[in-house]
Amino acid sequence: MDRAVIKKRIIPIQLLKGGRLFKTVQFEGPRDVGHPVYSSKVYSDQLADELVFLNIDRDDRDPAVLLSVIEQVADVCFMPLTFGGGISTLEQVSALIENGADKVLINSEAYTNKALLEKVSSKYGVQALVLGVDVRRRGDDYELFKSCGRVRESVGLEDHILGCIASGVGELLINSIDRDGVMKGYDLELINRVCGISKVPVVAAGGAGSYEDLKEAFLHSGVQGLACGSLFNFGDNNPMRAKAHLSNYGIPFKKV
Repeated sequence: MDRAVIKKRIIPIQLLKGGRLFKTVQFEGPRDVGHPVYSSKVYSDQLADELVFLNIDRDDRDPAVLLSVIEQVADVCFMPLTFGGGISTLEQVSALIENGADKVLINSEAYTNKALLEKVSSKYGVQALVLGVDVRRRGDDYELFKSCGRVRESVGLEDHILGCIASGVGELLINSIDRDGVMKGYDLELINRVCGISKVPVVAAGGAGSYEDLKEAFLHSGVQGLACGSLFNFGDNNPMRAKAHLSNYGIPFKKV
């Protein structure tokens, strides 16, 4: 299918720590930006296509942190919800999905436990499994990191992505650590490199600072969705206004 005719998605990304929402810069210096239930209701009213919640607490990786907010969020939102952070077992995945998650995101565990990916996709379908990939640029190449950006993995970008797709991943969330919170635009080279090898939808995170940044990424890459944090946290911006702006350039959305 031609990627150009696929409806695009604007996806607020919400970082959880201790029951609150935070925003980081290059995965460091978390800054409190509000309450997950209130912000989720606002995003629902503003026509966000989906929401992504990630537990970024480096000291508490227990997915129970996600469960503590998922039911409240599900009560005020009417859109797909993705939850990730610290997931390492099928039982944890089941608890999240049975309590309101539409998708789960697995990052660190995917490097060493492809069997988990296979189990999740077999039980819930590939559409319920998102692979999170945190990336830093090193010269002309990229390095992959797990454990909230603290541990570097030796596997190459393409090998990791293709191996995980073969194991049942149905979507990718590619996050540029270098661009996180900097608000200077997405890493289009990274996005196009991933889109060039992926047969599943690609969502990109890290770098949105203006609606023009969204336009450049949608028009000049094969990305299917863009995840935004700082753009909506700092400034008078929201998904509805973003879509109104981007629709002027012929970019199609699921909700307008």
